[in-house]
Amino acid sequence: MPVANWQLYQAAVVRLAVDGAWLQVAPAEPGVHAGGFPDPEGRTIHVITAHNPRGRTVPAADNARAHRRLTAELDTLALSWWPAAGGDVTWTHVEESVAVVGLDDDTARRIGARYEQDAVFAWDPRRWRLLECEGDHQVTSGWSVTVPVPMTVPDERGGPA
Repeated sequence: MPVANWQLYQAAVVRLAVDGAWLQVAPAEPGVHAGGFPDPEGRTIHVITAHNPRGRTVPAADNARAHRRLTAELDTLALSWWPAAGGDVTWTHVEESVAVVGLDDDTARRIGARYEQDAVFAWDPRRWRLLECEGDHQVTSGWSVTVPVPMTVPDERGGPA
């Protein structure tokens, strides 16, 4: 993955719909865990998108089809997921995503790679990580949660809009 893309991923924020509200997760200094972690069992939450494969901007209809394929795959595998989106801190570039509860890192990476993604996010009570899909490179930081936040990405699962 190009270094510039990796740097954009490292600065990205993620919003996810949990219990009727949208919360935003942002990277923080290592060791910082500000706000609540949404899974009471402390399972890792992986954030995966199917939008803009290989970092190339594609038409909205192509992104929508890819997202539907991703959510159908997760449903077929009986995986628990929440609506999510990832984007830059100003929320001007946003990609519809899913927050999958309880996957291991290798499976999350494989799913991301199937949708030609450069990386996926992994969030647990102790850290926020950026995982390269087709390699073993990762960056670890702390995390900070803001809730509630507005959400502007369509939500086909009935989360808050």
